[in-house]
Amino acid sequence: MTRPVTPSDDELLRLMVAGDDQAFTMIYRRRQGPIYRFALLMSGSGAVAEDVTQEAFMVLIREAGRYDPARGPLTSYLYGIARHLVLRRLEQDRSYVPLIEESEEGDEIPLTQLIAQDDPFSDCTRKELIRLVRQAVLALPLHYREVVVLCDFQEMSYAEAAIALRCAVGTVSSRLHRGHALLLERLRAMAKLDSALPDAHCLRCFA
Repeated sequence: MTRPVTPSDDELLRLMVAGDDQAFTMIYRRRQGPIYRFALLMSGSGAVAEDVTQEAFMVLIREAGRYDPARGPLTSYLYGIARHLVLRRLEQDRSYVPLIEESEEGDEIPLTQLIAQDDPFSDCTRKELIRLVRQAVLALPLHYREVVVLCDFQEMSYAEAAIALRCAVGTVSSRLHRGHALLLERLRAMAKLDSALPDAHCLRCFA
């Protein structure tokens, strides 16, 4: 029995450009979650993340012809679009500094909605770690924050992140190394409990 072949992103994009609405729906369902998580971790705002996600896919519809598969995967192209939109929103909303936990009634619950249900920590400890990691990530300078989010939380390779960020692979590597140092330094300063903190390789557990 022949198994159905799952179309690649590139194949779906070609169909979408040809007018296939179902192809766009498949791309959206496949990539919407990661793009939303990226925007959420970068901005600390669920509202911003939703707006950026929707606008990123609208840009894809309008400018699908600008995507060149020879330069990298569609995911990197989408992250590049989302990054531009997030930076623009952060520039516009400078007065918003999301470094503290927001409404406990459910208006903004960034990482707690995304963490794995089988996390080994107790609920209380997990929530505290989520809060600390969220604050520490948002406190990073943008050029370090974006590589930490892409490589650690979104599990992109250095090469894929470099395409999304339009920089050299070596730049991604050096920024990630520095970002890890700043992040862990920030976490330790806030928590003062080194034994309770995740190391850089475990950050994706909190995304």
